[in-house]
This record gives sequence, C-alpha cells and structure tokens, in this order.
Amino acid sequence: MALRRGELAQRYLAAQSEADHPRAGAEATAAVEQAITAQAWWPADIWGHRALWHFEQAGMGLAATRAARRIGDVRMGGGDPTSSRRYYAEAISEARDIGAEQEEGLAALGMGRAELELRNVTTARRLGQIALDLLERCGAPAEETAAARELRGEEKEVG
Repeated sequence: MALRRGELAQRYLAAQSEADHPRAGAEATAAVEQAITAQAWWPADIWGHRALWHFEQAGMGLAATRAARRIGDVRMGGGDPTSSRRYYAEAISEARDIGAEQEEGLAALGMGRAELELRNVTTARRLGQIALDLLERCGAPAEETAAARELRGEEKEVG
C-alpha cells in the first residue's frame, strides 16, 4: 500500500513509469524521510531500497551511498542492528571509492552505534574514532563530530 497510495507514491510511480531514475530515487528518498519521521520502519525500508536501486541505475554514486547509509539508519531505528551493519559497510566501501569522506564518516558512525547496540564496545569506540577523524578532516558540521566524539568516549583512569 505504501508504494501505491498517497502523494509521494504517485510522484514516485510517475517518475518510475518514465524511467527517470534520478527523480524516482529522489521521490523514494522523500518517502523514506517521511516514514522515518512516522517511525514506520517497514515502509521506510522498502522506500530506501527503491531509492538505492534507482540511484544505482542512474550511476549516482554519492546518492546511492547516502541511500545505503539511510537503510542502515532505518534498520537501526527498527531495532535490527545486526542487519544494519551490512548497509553501513556498503556505504563505507562506496564512500571510500568515490572519496566522500563525510558519508564515509557518517556510515562509520552508524556502524559504531550498531556495534555498541550489539555490546561490541571496543569496536564501537574504534569506529567512533574513525568517524571523528573522517568528519573532522572534511569539515563536517559540529553536531556530526560531536556524535562521533560521544561514541568514541573517553579513557578514564581506573584505580
């Protein structure tokens, strides 16, 4: 139903029927964001995969990388950190290939949060440091670097 009803679905279906992959990907991305806001994880996941596919078809590497990262975010929001790691890993790999340090940093941050949720604290902290390094190097917004710093944590003396 989510793919066939409503204004967003109609705009997406129109773009898809015209094989306008960039526009269809953008419409699917808008639907993802709307579903995330409503915490409707299943529709968000479906829309995210549609966006990813269309951006890949259009050869839009950066948009596809962002779509893969957002699917990871959706999986995390839906309570599935294990499967979110696949999409974060894909986004990290693609971002590295195209030189998109901010996207690579955000995907590393997402992967770190998934690892923390899975109680892999050391791995999560290492990913936090990787994310911080990448985000600082590319001049990312302060809220993104602060999130990476928070994930990384601080060493405290014991004793």
